[in-house]
Amino acid sequence: MSNLFEYVRHPRAEELRTNKPATTTDFRQTDHPNFFRRLNAKVGLKITLVVGTMWCAYLFGAIAFIALPDAIKQGPFYIVVWLSSSFLQLVLLPIIIVGQNIQASAADKRSEDTYKDAEAVLHEAAQIQAHLEAQDTALVNIMTKVENLMADLTALKAARGQ
Repeated sequence: MSNLFEYVRHPRAEELRTNKPATTTDFRQTDHPNFFRRLNAKVGLKITLVVGTMWCAYLFGAIAFIALPDAIKQGPFYIVVWLSSSFLQLVLLPIIIVGQNIQASAADKRSEDTYKDAEAVLHEAAQIQAHLEAQDTALVNIMTKVENLMADLTALKAARGQ
C-alpha cells in the first residue's frame, strides 16, 4: 500500500525562513546605485531626524513667539495670520513628524510580531504534518496486516473447502 497523502510544502514557507519582515529602515535607499538618489535619501533623512523632534518644535515655537508682539500691534487679522502661518505651521510640522516616527516604529513592531506569529504557525503546521505522516505510516502498517490476515483467512477457508 502507498502513502495516503503526499505533502507539498508551500513556497512561501521557505521565503519566511530566509527573509525577515520589512521595516522603515529597509526603504532609506542608502545603498541605491544612483548617487543623487542616495544623496537625497541621506539629506532628507538627516533633516527629518533633526526637524522631527520635540526640541525642534520648542525652538520653532520660540521663534514664532518672537513675531507675536508685532502681530498684536497690527491687529486681529495679523494675529490670525501669525497663528496660522507662523505658529501652527512651524510648531505642528515637527510634532507631526514625531508622531509619524512613533507610528512607523509601532508598525515595524507589529510587522515583526506578525512575522514571528507566522513562523510559529508554520512550525506548528510542520509538527502537525510530521504527526500525520507518523499516523499514515501506522495506518499503512495496520492495513497491510489486515490485508495479510484476510489473505490468510481466504487461504484457510479454501483449504477447508468452504
